[in-house]
Amino acid sequence: MAKVTKSDDEWRSELSDGEFAVTREAATERAFTGEYWDTKTPGCYRCRCCGEELFDSSTKYDSGSGWPSFYQPISEEAVVTQADNTLLMERVEALCANCDAHLGHVFPDGPEPTGLRYCMNSASLKLNTRHDDSA
Repeated sequence: MAKVTKSDDEWRSELSDGEFAVTREAATERAFTGEYWDTKTPGCYRCRCCGEELFDSSTKYDSGSGWPSFYQPISEEAVVTQADNTLLMERVEALCANCDAHLGHVFPDGPEPTGLRYCMNSASLKLNTRHDDSA
């Protein structure tokens, strides 16, 4: 799949102001305010910008941080990371591998099996729900 690239004007026409600030300017939502921080609905979390599958709800957990947290992406290729030395601290930024949208940060304090906490912004995600048809 070819990488998605758009101008800021194109992204602005497709995203709300808050979504643009988070995904294209690396802003961060306030804790406990995002749409998905407390969601337990089964489904697939996709990139708000390009629709790429990023996280499965089965890897989501309550980290107590106030942001949606996952212990691993849906695949090794879905999310890329890079050093983030802004705000006078060393962090690891998580980005959509398909369109470079800022998703959040990765911390080494998550649960097994990975020990990682992918601390994401709801504004960077779109949940596609799935329903249990076995009932």
